[in-house]
Amino acid sequence: MLTYDELKELRVKLEYGEIDLKIAKELYWSSFKKGSRSWHSKKWKERRDGLIKDRCQVCCSMEILTLQHLSHPRKYSDYLTDVKKAYSKEFINKTPEIDKCELYDYTQKKYNYVPIPLCPNCKSRKPNDRIRKSPRFLCSKCRYEFDDAFYITAMDLISTFFENNEAIEVRDKCFVSKDNWINKHNLSNIQYWIQRENALNKYSEKIEKEAFLLYLNDNIKYLSFEDTITACKKCASYFDLYNLELCPLCKEYYKGVQYSTCIKCLPQEKQKLALEKIEFGKQFNTMEKNLGID
Repeated sequence: MLTYDELKELRVKLEYGEIDLKIAKELYWSSFKKGSRSWHSKKWKERRDGLIKDRCQVCCSMEILTLQHLSHPRKYSDYLTDVKKAYSKEFINKTPEIDKCELYDYTQKKYNYVPIPLCPNCKSRKPNDRIRKSPRFLCSKCRYEFDDAFYITAMDLISTFFENNEAIEVRDKCFVSKDNWINKHNLSNIQYWIQRENALNKYSEKIEKEAFLLYLNDNIKYLSFEDTITACKKCASYFDLYNLELCPLCKEYYKGVQYSTCIKCLPQEKQKLALEKIEFGKQFNTMEKNLGID
């Protein structure tokens, strides 16, 4: 892995166009394959030793101290997802409309159309499909019986969508994706995916560069020791493994980082509710284990 200074240099070069995105990624990811990590380097250890204090900032212990990171870098894929969403939203806001032929061609290519059956007499939606009686269908509105339902073609449904995208018939998820996921979508969903795909194709390089720069910033922040405290081995382990920290009131018991105090320091009524909730969780887990579904 690149060192702190090397990451900062790479980030500046990429931001100002002194290095290509593809090369920047290759330089970054290839450093992982070498097996070394930034925190193994001599410079990193020297910087850490200059910051670490003489006692744990959580429990005041002086035994086996380490520099504890309170936040860790997110995955590159997380940033990529966020940036894609942002660009897609901006693109859709600027170009909310799509071409009718584009929508039709896209549905033909990506989806199987499974139309909703209609009554041929009154065009009422979803007549009763009878298994044991004949004729097969019974319209619940006009009571007409029939074997052959009426179906709207995909092109007619798309035409209706462009005339009124709030019409009840265009809300049906009657387009089934041809991929392995077999998702069901309506025309509004498909319009979004077309616009999203158009946005990603148009801004693909910008998206990847922005996401990678954010990812580099995250790692630079981590290696800068910006969000760190001195912690003993016990406090550091509880935080990393269980997301727990020492209660600021009693300084004796550990609590989840999302809570203000441990259970012991809660008011009696809240303490009782918390213990009941924990006991219920234990019983539920035991039940799942006994049923073989844990």
